[in-house]
Amino acid sequence: MCGIVGFSNCHFENKQKLIKLMTDSISHRGPDSEGFFVDDKVAFGHRRLSIIDIEGGIQPFYDETNRYILIYNGESYNFKELRDDLKKLGYSFTTNSDTEVILKLYIEFKEDAFLKINGMFALAIYDKKEQKIILARDRHGVKPLYYAIINENLIFSSEIKAILKHPEYKKELEYNALNEYFSFQNIFSDLTFYKDIKKLEHGCYLIFDLNKKLFDITQYWDFNFNSSSWQYNEEETIEILKDTFSNAVKRQMVSDVSIGSYLSGGIDSGSITAIAASNIDRLSTFTCGFDLSEVSGLELDFDERRYAELISAKFYTKHHEIVLNSKDLEWCIDDVMYYLDEPILGMSYPNYYVSELASKYVKVVFSGAGGDELFGGYPWRYYHTTNNGLGEDSYIKSYYDYWQRLVPDVDKEKLFTKEIYDKMDKDWPFKAFKNVFKNYKGNLETEEDYINKSLYFEAKTFLQGLFYLDDKLNMSHGVESRVPFMDNDLVELAQKIPAKYKIKNLSNVIRLDENETAKSKKYYIQSHDGKNILRKALSKLLPKEVVELKKQGFSAPDESWMRDSRKEYIENILGNSDLEKIFNMDYFKNKFDEHLNHKQNNRLLLWSLVSINSFFINERKN
Repeated sequence: MCGIVGFSNCHFENKQKLIKLMTDSISHRGPDSEGFFVDDKVAFGHRRLSIIDIEGGIQPFYDETNRYILIYNGESYNFKELRDDLKKLGYSFTTNSDTEVILKLYIEFKEDAFLKINGMFALAIYDKKEQKIILARDRHGVKPLYYAIINENLIFSSEIKAILKHPEYKKELEYNALNEYFSFQNIFSDLTFYKDIKKLEHGCYLIFDLNKKLFDITQYWDFNFNSSSWQYNEEETIEILKDTFSNAVKRQMVSDVSIGSYLSGGIDSGSITAIAASNIDRLSTFTCGFDLSEVSGLELDFDERRYAELISAKFYTKHHEIVLNSKDLEWCIDDVMYYLDEPILGMSYPNYYVSELASKYVKVVFSGAGGDELFGGYPWRYYHTTNNGLGEDSYIKSYYDYWQRLVPDVDKEKLFTKEIYDKMDKDWPFKAFKNVFKNYKGNLETEEDYINKSLYFEAKTFLQGLFYLDDKLNMSHGVESRVPFMDNDLVELAQKIPAKYKIKNLSNVIRLDENETAKSKKYYIQSHDGKNILRKALSKLLPKEVVELKKQGFSAPDESWMRDSRKEYIENILGNSDLEKIFNMDYFKNKFDEHLNHKQNNRLLLWSLVSINSFFINERKN
């Protein structure tokens, strides 16, 4: 795992100093080594976390003719097979690294090469002869890549903070992204909080012509949940899924350094641990627990260490735990937001702490991300889609209304100051939401069609947000996170499995509020539904009580903490005069009062307040 940085137009002084400055800003992504390439057209920088072929994978990597130059962040789990195929075509290799394979795969197949890689990657290639830069991300979007076109020149990096170091970029807040975030607690579009800095979306490549100063983006792969060709019964499906999952975990175990696994106590991380532990002597596992002395209600079950310990004992792992209390948020939130670059999704600070724990023992760690999104782990979210006959426009509007999980559009004028609100495109959140489906290929006729469209939405929005969190918070401690559920073969299989095998009550889904505490666990207790085919396929790997448990993941009991020991901390944020330039703080104060008085659980909005406060604190520091 690594970090990459680059820009075009090197006709100015101190270009070597600039590329080093930008690369140093993401040194946490690659503490093992650094490398640079600079000519009169292009500058590339690379920070390396050595995982495969520690001595031979130095970057930037050049082909034998020096026509092509590659910087690459990620892992190709099928690189040995790809290398064998390339050898048959006459290619020779001087290293044992996947980096050399990726470059020669591109030389042979050009942009078609990206479809052949089973892995996670963000890369840049400089083709000197054609005078172009190629940027590309893996099909599922596991590895991040940002870019900006400034004064007809390209600037790019694994993280936003490096682009901010470039003197031609003038920092400015992107108001539509701010509006979008406070609708969804996520940014579904390619925008970021910084004007003109965009995300290269999953399954896409960008080609920048250095002579014409033009660029074009092509989507080479997209999610496609379609079970119309599936011909296997449930028992046959279970066996196919079990074998495919096992192969996915084993495939991702390629490494020249130690590997561990996060272990939250649920079936996703537990099953990964089961497979990995059978192939690694004394696998290290890591979990996060919580001090529950100030907690009440359903949050008393948020500490799931006992289930993680049960799995650890079964597979004889070397188990490590960290226990967080209500004050741990305050001590890390500015650092968390620095590494994230911008607010995104929910309470992520436990992931930061457990990654720090893992970094003391391993360089590579498995994550269970993707299981819920691929196999129907959130049935209560799909009830809006199980009413046949809604039609495309009604479906979009109904689902959009549901996903305004922070602030509905009707309240935006109350949330933002008039000056800020007037700078926003009022319809932008709906446009961004609708645009998620622009390339959707499925029909809307049956209940399964509606659920498959919802799974497509989850994969392209909240799963992408989880990947940004997973990558950045692990890389903040120099740890590479791998996601076996995003193996190419496993994803292709998951998309073909009928929804009726994933969710048994397609037309009778229990309704829950996204703000509701422990909603995953509550739903599973009430319905015993969600990820059914996955539970059956993995049931023999894990203890019965784990298979039947609906995990919380590393979710902290923030609803209770915000009413108790964290109350003063939030009150201090509410008095931050800097925020008054953006927000009508009375809106937050009223929502906090609702929360304190148990009138409404507003933990998601309050977390976003904490996040945006730290975002602006870091901006002021810089």
